Amino acid sequence: MYTVNAIRNICLLGHSGSGKTALAESLLYMTGAIDRMGKNADGNTVCDYDPEEIRRNISISTAVVPLEYKNTKINLLDAPGGFDFSGAVMEALRAADAAILVCSAKDGITVGFEKAWKYCEERNMPRFVYISKVDEDNSDYNATFEALREKYGNKIAPVVVPIWNSAKKVTGIIDVLNKRAYEMQNLKRVEIAVPEDKVSVIEEFNDALKEAVAETDEELMDRFFEGDDFTYREMLDGLHTGVKELSLFPVLCGSGVTCLGSLMLMDHIINLLPNPEQGNYHKATTADGKTEEFVVSAGGVPSAFVWKTVSDQYGKYSYVKVLSGEITSDTTLVNSRTGETEKLGRMYTMCGKKATEVKVLGCGDIGAFGKLDKVKTGDTLCDPRKVVSLKQIPYAEPCYSVAIAPKTKGQEEKVGTGLNRLNEEDPSFTLVNNAETHQLVLSGAGDQHLDVLVSKLKTRFGVDAVLSPAKIAYREKIKKKVEAHGRHKKQTGGSGQFGDVWVRFEPQEEQDDVIFDVAVVGGAVPKNFNPAVEKGIQEAVQKGPLAGYPMVNLKATLYDGSYHPVDSNEMAFKLAAILAYKEAMPNAMPTLLEPVMALAVTIPDSYMGDVIGDLNKRRGRVMGMNPDNEGNTVVEAEVPMAEMSSYAIDLRAMTQARGSFTLTFQRYEEVPKQNQAKIIADAKNDD
Repeated sequence: MYTVNAIRNICLLGHSGSGKTALAESLLYMTGAIDRMGKNADGNTVCDYDPEEIRRNISISTAVVPLEYKNTKINLLDAPGGFDFSGAVMEALRAADAAILVCSAKDGITVGFEKAWKYCEERNMPRFVYISKVDEDNSDYNATFEALREKYGNKIAPVVVPIWNSAKKVTGIIDVLNKRAYEMQNLKRVEIAVPEDKVSVIEEFNDALKEAVAETDEELMDRFFEGDDFTYREMLDGLHTGVKELSLFPVLCGSGVTCLGSLMLMDHIINLLPNPEQGNYHKATTADGKTEEFVVSAGGVPSAFVWKTVSDQYGKYSYVKVLSGEITSDTTLVNSRTGETEKLGRMYTMCGKKATEVKVLGCGDIGAFGKLDKVKTGDTLCDPRKVVSLKQIPYAEPCYSVAIAPKTKGQEEKVGTGLNRLNEEDPSFTLVNNAETHQLVLSGAGDQHLDVLVSKLKTRFGVDAVLSPAKIAYREKIKKKVEAHGRHKKQTGGSGQFGDVWVRFEPQEEQDDVIFDVAVVGGAVPKNFNPAVEKGIQEAVQKGPLAGYPMVNLKATLYDGSYHPVDSNEMAFKLAAILAYKEAMPNAMPTLLEPVMALAVTIPDSYMGDVIGDLNKRRGRVMGMNPDNEGNTVVEAEVPMAEMSSYAIDLRAMTQARGSFTLTFQRYEEVPKQNQAKIIADAKNDD
């Protein structure tokens, strides 16, 4: 077991394709955990082991890779870079105490990098920047570094810089702190002499680091101005403080393919990044509902947070981070969400998909339990003496919805069961059975997210499913007052059936439920039949005259009729009321209503024209524009729901994924006449 001081929990963040998985692979190789490095393209890396990841050559979920280096355990969390899988990024951020933001020297600062930086800012998370692929063709370390400096200021501090040859090819790296140079020879690090033309550059960078260190302590600042040198230990301590206090962000560089810079990265992880006790504080809710700081402590009573779940056909693993005390396989903890006691049982450390059983997990460490059936992602497991609930993982609201159905009729239950199992693993999607449209609606972050879920349904649960646009829950209403007669008369040997009603139908303002009133004079219809008439109308309004959508904003008044002392009964009056409704509706100027949504789109100003032009095409009305505090504008608009089915994908394309939006139901509004014919025709085709 490692002590809390000898553990580092680090998540790798960045744009898809920036080299995070290759970097993890190189660190595994350099620490001897694997004897040959896999490649994404070959589908044989430790982190991307899921069949979907191998097939698509991308990371879909966060993989855990423990590294052992210089008596320290580094739990590396390789998070996906694809925007459709941001739920897994939220999980990795919760389990990590610091982040390494990877950006490639070929692409510079990308949207994925900007988003990762923002996530870290929101959490006050210490971070390194790692510039990857420095030795590949068309890479430009200097341009990437300058872009970082320009965007994030002088807090960007280079601690490792590359060495170029005359052909502008990167051949090695320089450790700025130690003023030493290295190159890789057959995947082995070899120290070389510092090139003469780099001596002045190193001095300049070293002086900049010294100044950054001086700013962390008044005494050091005084010595810096007096021209004193700092010891190596003072430099490390100062940099560690600067990283922890977010006053500097070290920049390192290297190559995942040749392992250039990998050992130096791990040295800096150990020396400069915080251990779990120095990491972020957590907010916790106590049993009596109060919120308090939760301090990670090796000496506290045992507690752990479940930050990820893997639930496949072979079983279930609950990934935990131990937040206080230590946990053994026979520890009994309380699940603060359910109040139930959980006997933990077998405990593992995970390396990709490989589970290794362990007897104890210390404070700050990351591991997994098998077969905790009632435990979900986001649960806090704690000692009965101190029951607390840690804040849930902040998944983004799903913004892309489609209907899902089995290819083969009769397999609806299998689809639902499979998706519920997948939801244990990925709580960032939702599944709703829409009683109105009779569709199972699947909502996630985008088309790729939902496509992966459909693939997993097939490979894990053997059920083929198809996606189709989700139907819109339209309504119908009338615009004119009408009166209609409904008579139901049936003679069948013995007693017959007789019901006779006159009903007045009139439009109402904003009234979802039908109002039923009685204005019968002189007992033309006995009172005991009134509920049957109301029941008939309530049943009839479920299908409007135009396209069979429910009728709203309607008042029905029973004002006359007749009855037969023998043949009249409740069923006859119910059927008479339905006939009156069917008689009246075509003459009452029926029209369609559609749901109108309140849309708030947050975008950088440069995309304003495109976004507003697009909203106009969607029949949207812009209601206002407000700046947020981060240099963006929030455009508020009202848009028909029917025009928004592909908005998540379209906005991403329009804004290079920099835009985001929320959509909430506002009200129902009349559909423009020119749009009604198609909706009515489509509804009739569905029947």
